[in-house]
Amino acid sequence: MIAIGQKHVSELTVTDAVTAMAIGSGDMPVLATPMMMALMENAAMLAVKDELPEGYTTVGGHIESSHLKPSKIGDVVRAEAEVTKVDGKKIEFRVSAWSGSTLLGEGSHLRFIIDREKFMLRI
Repeated sequence: MIAIGQKHVSELTVTDAVTAMAIGSGDMPVLATPMMMALMENAAMLAVKDELPEGYTTVGGHIESSHLKPSKIGDVVRAEAEVTKVDGKKIEFRVSAWSGSTLLGEGSHLRFIIDREKFMLRI
């Protein structure tokens, strides 16, 4: 059962591959905003993964976040996700990203519980 307050932390080290320059979201050699948000989504997905029935997963429905500070190549960035609301197949999270004690960004994320097989049949 998914509970309010469930959390997970995901980490990545900033490399050339995840910079704004590399993915095309900007032209600076810093962590790309879409990569920071993907790390937040990963933390949310993993926060509830073990509570889902066999054959089920979650998919992202909405994410909203600030990006307050840059992260240079070599920095370790951690994303934290915490369940704030569960409504049927809808799960809401508070998400944040940090480098050490520096807040990089924060926001909210919505995920939906889906049956993998049925989902893939519809696309």
